[in-house]
Amino acid sequence: MLQRGFRQMVGEAEAAVAIISVEDGLALVDDAGVIFIDVREMVERRQTGSIPGSVHVPRGFLEFRVDPDSPMHDKAVDGAKRLVVYCASGGRSALAAKTMLDMGFANVCSLGGGLGAWNQAGGPIEPD
Repeated sequence: MLQRGFRQMVGEAEAAVAIISVEDGLALVDDAGVIFIDVREMVERRQTGSIPGSVHVPRGFLEFRVDPDSPMHDKAVDGAKRLVVYCASGGRSALAAKTMLDMGFANVCSLGGGLGAWNQAGGPIEPD
């Protein structure tokens, strides 16, 4: 048996990071001081689209893509801005946001309910 399963790890991440509501996320869509980061896999983006203007940083490459010292760094990830991480339902984004906090990002949060909740609230989607 595992000492810490995914449920416990997600719970710990959710306790450590700010989780914003979809309503709060919707209010941030056009805010130039905010970057939405999609940690889903490319196949998910192709199937369901993404939040307009979001930066795609698959969770498997997260540390490499967000670290300015990495040769894989994505310059679109600007740590000076508010970073809203999302996935399909909120679990992976909580884990990713916790990792980013551990790395030293100060203004990072997770979108509660992920893209599923975003869609239910009628949030804008762009095809990928």
